[in-house]
Amino acid sequence: MKLSEFLADIAQSLRVLANRPSSDQVVIGDANAYQWEGSTSQLMPVHNVNRVALDLLQGIEPQKRTLFDNSLQFAKGLGANNALLWGAKGMGKSSIVKAIHGEIVEQASRENGIKRLILVEIHREDIATLPELMRKLATQDMQFLVYCDDLSFDREETDYKALKTVLDGGLEGRPKNVLFYATSNRRHLMPREMIDNEARAAIHSNEANDEKVSLSDRFGLWIGFHNCDQDTYLNMIRGYCDYFGIEEEAEALRAAAIEWAATRGSRSGRVAIQFVRHLAGKKGRAIS
Repeated sequence: MKLSEFLADIAQSLRVLANRPSSDQVVIGDANAYQWEGSTSQLMPVHNVNRVALDLLQGIEPQKRTLFDNSLQFAKGLGANNALLWGAKGMGKSSIVKAIHGEIVEQASRENGIKRLILVEIHREDIATLPELMRKLATQDMQFLVYCDDLSFDREETDYKALKTVLDGGLEGRPKNVLFYATSNRRHLMPREMIDNEARAAIHSNEANDEKVSLSDRFGLWIGFHNCDQDTYLNMIRGYCDYFGIEEEAEALRAAAIEWAATRGSRSGRVAIQFVRHLAGKKGRAIS
């Protein structure tokens, strides 16, 4: 091989190495949503997010307003808090996060002053890799909303201690361009028996309780979701029917919706949309 060819090969190799991301970097493409794979330390793009329109979420107006304001402040580079969305199942805890993200992305296309907002989903089993994810996101020039659905901890688990450090108080701390949202059926992310057992074993029971409660205290916002009453449930169904253009006589719709909820033993936004899908199918319609 000629010297000139050898030098040319070296130059090409150096160019490849220069453009290759380091182990502490991630590549953000055109997608506005990603899933974090802790086992491979990669962000996988999600081009079609499974979300509903924010206006379609009925019966949770205060929760929508509080979380939207917090998220928009963050997207503008202003002060914002980590948020814990806790409470009754099926009341829109996960749906509201995805819907608000979509609303802000759409608003950013019309207004100045809103930074690019990326939604990153981290699964419960990957929560131990959250510090690694945050270090990678800290190098990017955009805002990241990291979101974990159905987050909770059981007996013998210690991941919650790492989460506490990441959210607040650790040496590195939470990057300024990262916000963390979690949904859970548990207000303190842990079952009551864990707190009670530690309280009985501790010299000072209030100190054991403080240790457990301090995890949820890392979230500046606690947003509660509660079981809805019958009127709210029926309003949800009416809103879904109007949105999807499903026509049904009012009294017949009411009776069928009440019977549907009775067979499932609960009323919630999830039960409402399941009923509307059933109704749409009977009318020869397909809805998402």
